[in-house]
Amino acid sequence: MTTSTIDRPRGPGIDIIAVAALFGSLLSVSVGASFAKGLFPAIGPEGATALRLIVSAAVVSIAFRPWRVLGRSDWRSLMPYGIALGVMNLAFYKALAFIPLGVGIAIEFTGPLAVALLTSRRKADFLWIGIAIAGLALLLPIWKGAAHLDWRGVALAAMAGGCWAVYLIAGKRAGEDHGVAAVAGGMVIAALVTAPVGIVYAGAAMLRPDVLMLGLIVGIVSSALPYTLEIIALPRLPTNTFGTLLSAEPAVGALVGLVLLGEMLSLSQWFAVALIVTSSIGAAATARHTGDRSCH
Repeated sequence: MTTSTIDRPRGPGIDIIAVAALFGSLLSVSVGASFAKGLFPAIGPEGATALRLIVSAAVVSIAFRPWRVLGRSDWRSLMPYGIALGVMNLAFYKALAFIPLGVGIAIEFTGPLAVALLTSRRKADFLWIGIAIAGLALLLPIWKGAAHLDWRGVALAAMAGGCWAVYLIAGKRAGEDHGVAAVAGGMVIAALVTAPVGIVYAGAAMLRPDVLMLGLIVGIVSSALPYTLEIIALPRLPTNTFGTLLSAEPAVGALVGLVLLGEMLSLSQWFAVALIVTSSIGAAATARHTGDRSCH
């Protein structure tokens, strides 16, 4: 997962290339997560998380050389950012062992949505908060249509959402201190946080050639590729347009889970995902200020 903060110009019309790049990024993140589930039988969610972040850290380090950041006296601002990133990925991948991909993304998405809405001072945003809460409530395993959802997956996805919220807040500080190099520094810290967990759980299985190959693909598809696509999209889209299109991420995840993993959602779960997407679209469409964006 990475963070970028760029002022996006508000020009006439929609840039088709930028829109295509952003949807490519959303698709890449969900496809990467579905590939990561393919690693679970061999090394579990813990090993998959560690391997994904190690690969991602290596890729972004080539571009941003984080050792320049970590050598500064104020590098400590990266610690909460990197730790939140690592725990977020670990909790999210662990959640995917219990619940479908689309549901996991929808629940996790409430974290950054809460940051956006709860820091607003406009009464209209309470409508979007209410819609998001309604969608989340439908996903909880207390209703007949959602009874088969595992509480462990719901709790872990909610934990990932909370970490995403912390990650956004900490990322703003890290970005102010270190610029785009904070992405690489935070990714290295996240890899260091999750690597011991993955090694303890998976052991030597992480070094199997087939596991390393799939882990390389997951790291590139989940982080390097979407980050590159977002770099294309960010400067070319207005903030509200970017945020509105980004709101499709839970729906994209649900569709990818259906196509690649055969994860069927009930009608109530599709409706819940739609409510969360609607809430995100409403919040983005009525936003007044530029904001931060993070991707998995």
